[in-house]
Amino acid sequence: MGIKTALPAAELGLYSLVLSGALAYAGRGLLEASQDGAHRKAFRESVRPGWEYIGRKMDVADFEWVMWFTSFRNVIVFALSGHVLFAKLCTMVAPQLRSWMYAVYGALAVLGTMGPWYLLLLLGHCVSLYLASLLGQPWLCLGLSLASLASFKLDPLISWQSGLVTGTFDLQEVLFHGGSGFTVLRCASFALESCAHPDRHYSLADLLKYNFYLPFFFFGPIMTFDRFHAQMSQVEPVRCEGELWRIRAQAGLSVVAIMAVDIFFHFFYILTIPSDLKFANRLPDSALAGLAYSNLVYDWVKAAVLFGVVNTVARLDHLDPPQAPKCITALYVFAETHFDRGINDWLCKYVYDHIG
Repeated sequence: MGIKTALPAAELGLYSLVLSGALAYAGRGLLEASQDGAHRKAFRESVRPGWEYIGRKMDVADFEWVMWFTSFRNVIVFALSGHVLFAKLCTMVAPQLRSWMYAVYGALAVLGTMGPWYLLLLLGHCVSLYLASLLGQPWLCLGLSLASLASFKLDPLISWQSGLVTGTFDLQEVLFHGGSGFTVLRCASFALESCAHPDRHYSLADLLKYNFYLPFFFFGPIMTFDRFHAQMSQVEPVRCEGELWRIRAQAGLSVVAIMAVDIFFHFFYILTIPSDLKFANRLPDSALAGLAYSNLVYDWVKAAVLFGVVNTVARLDHLDPPQAPKCITALYVFAETHFDRGINDWLCKYVYDHIG
C-alpha cells in the first residue's frame, strides 16, 4: 500500500524495554534447557563438539548454515572475491564490457560447480523463454514459465533434470533447485519485459548477461530485468557520496551477524530442541516462547546474512539490489511483512498489478 509511518519514540522505547525483559527471562530458561539437554541421546546427531576449551557444544541441526561456513566457506570467498577482482579490473580497463565479464565469469562458476550438463539445461530454459518472448504474448511467456517451474517439482521431469548434474556433494540439491528456480523467474521477467516494450529489442545476449550474474544466480535476490538492464548499461557508473562507507558498514554487519549466530548456537540449541518433543513438552512456557521467537528471528538473520553478502558485492558492481527483509521484531505495518523483497517486487510487477 506504500504506507510509510513511524511509531512515536516513547512508544518504541516502551516496547523495547518490555521485549528486552521478556527475552532475558525466556533466554534464561532456554539456556538452562540447552545445558540440560546437551548430553541427551536424542541430541547426539545435532549437537556436536564446538568450543571444547569452555565445554560448549554446538547446534549443527541446520546443515545448510554449517556447510556454508565450513566446507563451502573457502569456495564462496574465492568465487565472490574473484568476481569482485575481475569486475574492478574490467571497470577500470573496459567498462563497456563489464556486463559480458559478469556473465562469462558466472557461467564458468556454474560450470565448475554443477557441471556442463546443468549449464546446458539452464541454457535450454533460457532459449525456450527467449523464443516465447519473440511472439510478444505475455500469457504464453507466463504459462511457459510456470510449466518450467513445474518441471523442477514433478516426476519424471525432475528426476531426469537432476540426473544431469555431475558429481555429488552436500549442497548439490540446494544449489540445483536454487539456480533452476531463480533462472526461470529471471527468464520470465525478461520475457514479460520484452512483451511490454517491443520497441527496445532485447536480445538473447541481454538475457544471458542478466541470468548468469553470479551474486544473484543461486539464491537471488530477484532483481527485475528492466532495473538490472538499466543499471548495468551505464558505461561509466559513478558512486554517490558516502556509498563506499555504507558498503563497508553492510559488510561489517554481515560479519557481526555470522559471529553472533555462531556464539548463539554454542549456548542455545534452538534448532535441536524442537526435534525432541518429550524434552520440549517439559519446558516452561517462557522457554517455549523464547524457543519459538528465536527460530523466527534466526530465519530472518539467515536471510539477512545471505542477502547482505550478496548485496555488498552487487553494490560494489554499481547495482542497487533489493534490500534484506525487515526484522520480524520491527514489523508493525502489514505492507512490510513480505519476507523476500525481490520476489515481492516480481509478484507485484507481473502478477498482482495485472489482476488488481
